[in-house]
Amino acid sequence: MGNLTENRPVIALDFPGMTEVKTFLSKFDATESLYVKVGMELFYAAGPDVVRYIKSLGHDVFLDLKLHDIPHTVQSAMKVIRHLGVDLTNVHAAGGVEMMSAALEGLAGETQLIAVTQLTSTSEQQMHDFQNIQTSLAASVSHYAQKTKEAGLAGVVCSAQEVALIKAATSSDFICLTPGIRPAGAAVGDQKRVVTPAQARQIGSDLIVVGRPITQAPNPVAAYQQIKAEWTA
Repeated sequence: MGNLTENRPVIALDFPGMTEVKTFLSKFDATESLYVKVGMELFYAAGPDVVRYIKSLGHDVFLDLKLHDIPHTVQSAMKVIRHLGVDLTNVHAAGGVEMMSAALEGLAGETQLIAVTQLTSTSEQQMHDFQNIQTSLAASVSHYAQKTKEAGLAGVVCSAQEVALIKAATSSDFICLTPGIRPAGAAVGDQKRVVTPAQARQIGSDLIVVGRPITQAPNPVAAYQQIKAEWTA
């Protein structure tokens, strides 16, 4: 990735276990190299074997575990993650520069690392009440992004609405991975702010994560190709 824009949407494999993953991936042509996200639910259910299986098919993996602990523990965990051969993983920026730097050392340059600033589910009021951070949400996100860059990480996970703010606070090649994307014409569901793949590209997102619009579609392969076309148009 680096300063390159990834031309594949990242598919969130939010499944309860290995069986569902195998069924889903079997729908795609064996020559199609996908970029998929393995989150907490799937990883805790299926363990490292699910990552090994996905990698054996030739796909790229974003391991989304959001590590946040003392620097030594995170560094040790990242050494394990490094040997799984994942392409991207993440930590919480709130763990601090020392922790993020330790995570990088654990990965030894073999896996790209990004950080979560504020979860997209966190409102400004919640941040004030529960985190006792008495500033604006935008200021907090910007601050965490700058600290993430200071620690040497490649970028952050963020909402599409924060991309311009983060790029301005860091650099144009600082990766902004944005989840919660809905294709044009898709049902909004419980989403409050919908961004299409094309809009995410215009905003400046470097990577997009798409889950249910692909994984729960009647034809997941067709849904994926439609979203990919919108993203790369």
